[in-house]
Amino acid sequence: MLSPATDDPILEKRARVARLVSLATRVGYTLFAIAVVLFFWALFTRFASTLATATTVCLIVGSLVLAPAMVIKYAVKAADRADREGDW
Repeated sequence: MLSPATDDPILEKRARVARLVSLATRVGYTLFAIAVVLFFWALFTRFASTLATATTVCLIVGSLVLAPAMVIKYAVKAADRADREGDW
């Protein structure tokens, strides 16, 4: 990604969005990992409904966070590439 070394507000905003997307990606994948751990914990114990509910909630929230983050991440990369190549 281009560094916002200049006073260009677009580059600064793009860098800020890229940081937020990075955070959202980490949160989404962490929620997926928690869901996997909860699922196997429930599988090897008595499969309590609270563990199943927690697993489902982690999967849903993780998907809601991760899906837009992935799309925006590719948009930021495409904008950076277009800036480098000058093909707007």
